[in-house]
Amino acid sequence: MTFPALLLPSLDNRWITNRLSTLQLWFINLVTKQLMTPLNKKGHKWALILTSLMIFLLLINLLGLLPYTFTPTTQLSMNLALAFPLWLATLLTGLRNQPSASLGHLLPEGTPTPLIPALILIETTSLLIRPLALGVRLTANLTAGHLLIQLISTATTALFTTMPMVSLLTLLVLFLLTILEVAVAMIQAYVFVLLLSLYLQENI
Repeated sequence: MTFPALLLPSLDNRWITNRLSTLQLWFINLVTKQLMTPLNKKGHKWALILTSLMIFLLLINLLGLLPYTFTPTTQLSMNLALAFPLWLATLLTGLRNQPSASLGHLLPEGTPTPLIPALILIETTSLLIRPLALGVRLTANLTAGHLLIQLISTATTALFTTMPMVSLLTLLVLFLLTILEVAVAMIQAYVFVLLLSLYLQENI
């Protein structure tokens, strides 16, 4: 619950750093540095959008773990709406800047002539399903965790009156699972943006 507040801008308009602003800058610099590692200098112009996307996904994923809240990133439609335009932007960037190199990814060097049509078809298919894979991965991981939390919390409530000791055990499992889901929420936000940066690296 306190994590989103750490990313909000400080109310102090003076050019004086405080602990909150220092923590904000440290976190944003850490995220940006980590995301820019796979990219060359040309890809650093994408730093703002990639960092903003990761913080956006991170906030949504973590806030979705609060009781009685809705997690938009468990909806495949939203994840595809995020993944497809950004994937298409990386693809069009490559076709505009270096069309030969971008199209060359569809056919590995040294491919035997009889295998050329099949490999082009396979590589094209793998290229086109990238945004779908991004969306499905994020949706599936978050939905699975939320379902487990729901099932175990329901079992804990049901067992509380009949078997209190078993209920305490399931409560411990629920606590550990919640910690795991916090980690999953952070990791999935990072993986989503990291894969986009890798797709970008192929096209710049």
